[in-house]
Amino acid sequence: MIVDYFNLAFKNLKRRGIRSWLTLIGILIGVAAVVSLISLGNGLKDAVNSQFNIGSTEIISVQAGGVNNYGPPGSGAAKPLTQSDTDAIAKLANVQWAISRNIRNIKIEFNKEVAFTYAASIPDNQNYADHVYETIGEIKPAQGKLIESGDRGVIVIGNNLADGNKNGLGRDIHVGNTLSVNGKDFRVQGILKKTGSILYDNMVTMNEVDMKNLLGYGNQVDIIAVKVIDQKQMNQTINNIEKLMRQRRNVKIGQEDFDVSTPQSMLATVNSIISGIQIFIIIIASISIFVGAIGIANTMTTSVLERRREIGIMKSIGARNEHIFYQFFIEAGLLGLIGGLIGVLLGVAIGYMGTAALNSFIGSTTKPLISFSLIFFTMVGSFLIGAVSGLLPAIKAAHESPVEDIRA
Repeated sequence: MIVDYFNLAFKNLKRRGIRSWLTLIGILIGVAAVVSLISLGNGLKDAVNSQFNIGSTEIISVQAGGVNNYGPPGSGAAKPLTQSDTDAIAKLANVQWAISRNIRNIKIEFNKEVAFTYAASIPDNQNYADHVYETIGEIKPAQGKLIESGDRGVIVIGNNLADGNKNGLGRDIHVGNTLSVNGKDFRVQGILKKTGSILYDNMVTMNEVDMKNLLGYGNQVDIIAVKVIDQKQMNQTINNIEKLMRQRRNVKIGQEDFDVSTPQSMLATVNSIISGIQIFIIIIASISIFVGAIGIANTMTTSVLERRREIGIMKSIGARNEHIFYQFFIEAGLLGLIGGLIGVLLGVAIGYMGTAALNSFIGSTTKPLISFSLIFFTMVGSFLIGAVSGLLPAIKAAHESPVEDIRA
C-alpha cells in the first residue's frame, strides 16, 4: 500500500512539472550547502592537521609575541628571544633539552629566476640536529642527505621547491645544483620527501652557523623547542617556563609578550575556529532549508485547492480520510526527499572540487571526508521536512467535503 502512495505521489509531482522543480530549489540549495560545507570543513581540518606534522607529543614551543612586521613566527617580535633564554629554560626541572630555532624569509635565485621562501636553521650539534628531525616527524630525504653537524655551504630543500612546476624558477632543482640564497651560493645537498605540509615542502634548511652568518640576526632566537622528560608533567613544565620568562622579560601575569604552547594545543585551537565557522555557515544555510519548507507548504496548499474535484471523486468512490491524508503527506515528503537527493549529489561534488582546489593551493594530499551517515540522515531529514511542511495541507485535504469538492 505504501508503495502505491509513493507511485501516485511521484506521478502527481511529475505532472506539475516546473512548479515541482521550483519548489525543490530551497531544500536543494540548503542541503547542498550543508553537505558541501561539512565535507569541506572536515577536509580543511585534515589538511590543517597535516601541516603541523607533529612527531613528538612531549614538545613545547616558546616564541616571542608583540609582532611588529610580517614574517615567520617570532622573527618580527618587538622583543625577540635570545640564546640565553634557551639556556635558562634548559636548566629547568623536567626539561630534557631546549633547542634554539630560527625561521627567516630568504630570496633564492636559480635559472636566472628569483623566488622568495623561508629558511630554517638546523643546530650545529648532531644530537640536537637529530632531536629537531625527531620533533618534526616525517622529515626524510628523498634524495641526498639531511643537514648534519659541521656542514657548511650546503642546503636541503623541500619537495615543492625542487619541482620546476611549483617553485616559480621554471626548472627542476637537483642534488648537486647551486642556488644563490640572499646573494650567496649554496650547493643542494638533499631534497626532502613530500610531506603534504606547505611549510616543510617549500622550505630551505641550512646549518645554523651558515644561516646566522648569512642573515646576521646575531643572538636572536625565533622559536625555542623544549622536550619534557615526563609527559605527565607537561602542564607543570609550561607553568615553570612561563614563570621563568616573566621574570627574565620583567612582565606581569596577563601582560606576557611571549607565547608558550604545544603543537596539540595550537591544532586544537585551529580546529575549534574551523568548527565555529562551519556551525555559523550551516546556520545561515539552514535558512534556505526553512524557505524551502515554506515553499513546499505553499505548493501543497495550492495543490489541495486545485485538486478539490479530484479529492471529491476519490472520496465518492470509497477513499477514506486517511487515504487522502497519506497521499498529500507523502507527496510533500517526496518533494523534500528529491530536493535532498539532488542537494546531496551537488554538495558531494562541491566537496570534491573544493578539496581538489585546496590541495592545489597548499600542496596537500587531503581527500574529501564524505560521511555516509551524514548523507543518510540528510535524506531522512529532507523527507521529514517536506512531510511536516505538507502536514497542514494534507489534513485540510483529508477533511474536504466530497459534495462541495465535486461541485467546485
